[in-house]
Amino acid sequence: MLDPVVEIQKAAAAVIQDTFDQSVAPDSLTIQETKKEFEGDFTLVTFPLTRLRIGSPPQIAEKLGEELQSRLDMVESFNVIKGFLNLKLSDAFWLKWLSTVAQNDGFLQSQQGLGQKVVVEYCSPNTNKPLHLGHLRNIILGYSITQVLKANGYEVSPTCLFNDRGTNISKSMYAYLQSPNQNSPESAGVKGDKLVGDYYVSFANMHKEEVARLMEEKGLDKKAAEKEAATTQAINDLTIKWENGDPATVALWKRMNSWVYAAYDDTFSRLGVKFDRFYYESEVYQRGKEVVQEGLDKGLFYQAEDGAIKVDLTEDGLDEKVLLRANGTSLYITQDLAIAKDKYDEFSMDKSIYVVGNEQDYHFKVLFTVLKKLEKSYAEGLFHLSYGMVDLPSGKMKSREGTTVEADDLMDEMIQKAAEETENLGKTEGLNADELSTLHRTIGLGALKFFLAKVDPKKRMLFDPKESIDIHGQTGTFVQYSYTRTASLLRKREEVAELTAETRLEDSLAPAERSLLLRIFRYREVLEEAANTYNPSLLANYAYEAARDFNKFYAGEKILQQDKPGTSAFRLTLSQMAGKVMKESLRLLGIEMPERM
Repeated sequence: MLDPVVEIQKAAAAVIQDTFDQSVAPDSLTIQETKKEFEGDFTLVTFPLTRLRIGSPPQIAEKLGEELQSRLDMVESFNVIKGFLNLKLSDAFWLKWLSTVAQNDGFLQSQQGLGQKVVVEYCSPNTNKPLHLGHLRNIILGYSITQVLKANGYEVSPTCLFNDRGTNISKSMYAYLQSPNQNSPESAGVKGDKLVGDYYVSFANMHKEEVARLMEEKGLDKKAAEKEAATTQAINDLTIKWENGDPATVALWKRMNSWVYAAYDDTFSRLGVKFDRFYYESEVYQRGKEVVQEGLDKGLFYQAEDGAIKVDLTEDGLDEKVLLRANGTSLYITQDLAIAKDKYDEFSMDKSIYVVGNEQDYHFKVLFTVLKKLEKSYAEGLFHLSYGMVDLPSGKMKSREGTTVEADDLMDEMIQKAAEETENLGKTEGLNADELSTLHRTIGLGALKFFLAKVDPKKRMLFDPKESIDIHGQTGTFVQYSYTRTASLLRKREEVAELTAETRLEDSLAPAERSLLLRIFRYREVLEEAANTYNPSLLANYAYEAARDFNKFYAGEKILQQDKPGTSAFRLTLSQMAGKVMKESLRLLGIEMPERM
């Protein structure tokens, strides 16, 4: 496949060898897109070459420009700005390049990850509440990273861990036992995760009231009141009964968790998310204790006076960490020690990525450090994809207070907003009810996913449903609408001859055409960078920029002209490729493209 950057690098290295008798590696030469204020497509930066003592940057640039124009047919002209050599490529080159990539689907793929295996763990909810907006950001990030890595040639296995036991689960169970109704999802008429979440909130209110009463009646501070509260003891007792295999407790646990799993499956299906493997904390926490015992036997861990097993990580810049409680019950890190091994045993991965919010940064520093101390072969391949929390205009969400925005409710709201927007635009004549329903879902979920994906994972973000669906903003809706313009043009494909390297253009390339060509050319670079940095926001923003460049081209140039078959073929193919990179970018984010809007 034609790659002008590679060809320029090779030719420039040859010029340096022939002219200056100096050897440089072609890929060490820095080439970037020419800035908009200068003429050119690509810029070769000559400042690093001054170390060769072959002249000043402008002198080197001038000589390279002359030689490159002489040696490469693709270089039409050049100009030098200080040490920057700006190269303008010929229309003939761009025509040949476009005709080549339009017939090669491999352009949308990279092979940089071939032979490498990656496990991506994401979502990983507690089974005591519905999936909410925070989970949605996690899911979109995890899904996108999975797809981006696959597009780069990696063998990827997406996994999900269910935190299905422990005190939080016991809280929902306790509230259920105290409830006079003891509803099921069927009797309550709600999804199972919603019902279990309501019980969790009910416990929080029950506990809060008891603590407040103890503080008032006994003059206790909050911490002492929480410790003395009967509800606190009840949760501890219930958790221990579960770990001891009490039949009634285990039966209730299984029943309530089954409600949640069925509800989660429905939400995953709506989002188009599938996992290769589910892990359950309840199945691994005991084996986590075995890993802790291994560290104890090796003298890496120690047993504190209260009976808890700890590891001292102060020399590693961390603190002492409890790995197993004094009463023998496990913590999150206990299970994670076991799951890390399970993943390696099952997948033999080169890299294991944990998509978890940045409030768990310290947890993963500890986990990875402990596994390195245990000299686990997979410890070096562990990576925490830490991301910022999601806020709403109304503030931070809190599950225990019932102030979360549930994923299902938000998806319903976005689909409804999409229906309202399409009705306002009035451009859906001829679509039947089923087609309209599909369109509303595609636009609504696309807007939601794009808005969550476009922000750098490291940054905290504010989600505004109204802003996310603005057809004129930096939104998935704008990209989808731009794509439908390309689809509309391609429905007229039979009117125009196919573009080939022999096609003759009646018009010279306009600036908007060159900008769009360069944007399309950059797709592979952005795809690879998104994989290397685990940052799908690069693709979301690339798709927006491609849509913006296409619309500028679409508004400024007449695409189909009977008296200019060559130019029409070129512009139609350019529109086709713009649509392809927009569609593929959004596909990797889990977003579908409509053919009409």
